[in-house]
Amino acid sequence: MKLTKYEHACFTVEKDGQLLVIDPGNFTSDFAIPSNVVGIVVTHEHSDHFDPDTLAAIYHNNPDSLLIAHPSITEKMPDHKNASVLAGDSLNVGPFSLTFYGGDHAIIHTDIQPLANLGVLIDKTIYYPGDSFAEPNVPVDVLALPVGAPWLKISEVIDFLRAVQPRLAFPTHDAVLSDIGKSLPDRMIPQLVPDVIYERLTTPIDL
Repeated sequence: MKLTKYEHACFTVEKDGQLLVIDPGNFTSDFAIPSNVVGIVVTHEHSDHFDPDTLAAIYHNNPDSLLIAHPSITEKMPDHKNASVLAGDSLNVGPFSLTFYGGDHAIIHTDIQPLANLGVLIDKTIYYPGDSFAEPNVPVDVLALPVGAPWLKISEVIDFLRAVQPRLAFPTHDAVLSDIGKSLPDRMIPQLVPDVIYERLTTPIDL
């Protein structure tokens, strides 16, 4: 598998020539629409993860692609082939196996009603919690680790990483941080969780 990280919360996984796209939201400007997309996973409704215009462009180039998301999202994209999922569900799309976890977005403020949010485990290898710290409670090789958001503190990031204990973690959900801001988790996390490889992905990696 080949993992490619894009701006903010978007990344792709390629296997057997087919591509799985995760959270291509409107904070991601460097994602060019490919023509080998088999599935798109959207973790929740916030626009930095769920951008109908980007999804429509993906579908235009990939009319057989499957949108996989909570029903609150799939019902908004009736023209796109889709599969509605909830926490605890599993499905296969193309060569990929997916299992979903969590259920709720992390609390931003008690005055803001949390949305549905799904973490996803890809091929029992890569785990991404969306906007949450929902633990999969299964072994994880690679973790997409949120490091910048109005709903998190660095102490929570550290504790989540220690609980999941992947081999490799890469930062995500960080478009809200300046370059100086990104340097803070990049410095602190390796110091506080030295037994996990922490790497900011600037080029695709093979898994």
